[in-house]
This record gives sequence, structure tokens and C-alpha cells, in this order.
Amino acid sequence: MKILVVSDTHGHTKNLERVLEKVGDIDLFIHCGDLEGGEDYIRALVDVPCYMVAGNNDWFSDLQREMEISVDDYRIWITHGNNYGASMGPERLLEEAAARNVDVVMYGHTHRPLIEYQDNIVIVNPGSLSYPRQNGRKPSYLIMEIDRDHEAHYTINYLD
Repeated sequence: MKILVVSDTHGHTKNLERVLEKVGDIDLFIHCGDLEGGEDYIRALVDVPCYMVAGNNDWFSDLQREMEISVDDYRIWITHGNNYGASMGPERLLEEAAARNVDVVMYGHTHRPLIEYQDNIVIVNPGSLSYPRQNGRKPSYLIMEIDRDHEAHYTINYLD
């Protein structure tokens, strides 16, 4: 199973279109917030189950602020992260993830990609497709692949 995870597109979908073309077939799509009105277009563009949460810039969105989903053997919590101090680090997100008894936390907000393993929890941030803030400032996204043995593998990928 191949899951595409993105965040912080801020109404700009050109890079998302490039990513979808580059990664090929996916089974699931997750957006960690700050779409800024792009949700209907994204749903039309992505022809697989689509999970999106609202970010701090999605003022007029009807999207949920966070959600929990089950994928294969994994309980995943999706949030933008701004309500959990994500800009200061993932500590509060990890505390909340433990309280929720989830396996994976997916968040955005910082515009910096991250994959971290702590206390049997995986915390991932795909970075931003529109306004990257990490060194090199390349737009980034994350692929979560679940293999035949139900093991999840995470990779951060960049657009040139």
C-alpha cells in the first residue's frame, strides 16, 4: 500500500500535480493542513480515499481540525500541529499521540520535513510543497509504504 502525505500547499496546486505525476499510483492521500481553499480541487485531482485536516490558515474551511484513521495495522492521527506547539518541537505531539494510543502522528505547520521514532510512535511531517523552510528549500512530500508483512516504511522526497 502506498500513501502520499503532503502539507502546507497554501492554495498552490502545481507542485502537487507534479508530485502525483512523479509518484504514480497511490492507494491513499493525506493532507496535513493549510490547503487555503484547495480541498475540492484536490479531491477531484486525487482519485483515491482522501483525508485532509484544516490548518491555521484554513479559516473558512469545513475540514476537521484533526482526525484519527486506521490504515492496515496502523492507527494514524492527522493534525496540522499548530495547536500542539509544533513550531517548538514534536514533544507535545508525542504526548498527545501516546494519550490517544496511536502508532503514527502526521502533522504539518513547520514547513520542514521530519521522520522521527520515539516510544513506539512514528512522527512524520512531509514539509511543504509550496513554501519549504528547511535547508535547500526544496518542496517536499512523504511516502508511507506498507509492505506485505504489514511493515511501514517512510521516505521524504523532494521536487527539483
